Amino acid sequence: MSSLLPWLALSAGAAIAVQAGMNARLGVELGSTMLGAGVAFAVACLASLLVVALQRAGMPGVDRLQAVPWYLWGGGIISAFGVGMFYFLIPRMGVGPMMSFALAGQIVLAVIASHFGWFDQPVKSMNLTRVMGLLVLVAGVSLIYWE
Repeated sequence: MSSLLPWLALSAGAAIAVQAGMNARLGVELGSTMLGAGVAFAVACLASLLVVALQRAGMPGVDRLQAVPWYLWGGGIISAFGVGMFYFLIPRMGVGPMMSFALAGQIVLAVIASHFGWFDQPVKSMNLTRVMGLLVLVAGVSLIYWE
């Protein structure tokens, strides 16, 4: 199963690129970036709830909901900002450059978050190899955007 994980991760990244382009166009067609994002989130919410229902996982109790740290509820706001920016910027920059910058931003912040173990995630300390990888990544994104 562990050899399948990188392929699933690549598939997830490819899916994000496809859905970002589709939903950016949806926002253009609807005349509103945020309406496009709202529709996309509504469909994603319904799809997620359907999967939960099919898994028969059940809903957590009130005590469990109250035990969740307050700041974790803000992820939806961050998602709305990020997705809204995708849909706003893709028609202006193109899906390739936008996704390249977005991916670079994700990786840079992910490496920092991994270094500090944010949100109780496994720690993977920063080292010279990772810093060099980030520099090459940023250089590559620059080459994609500035021809």
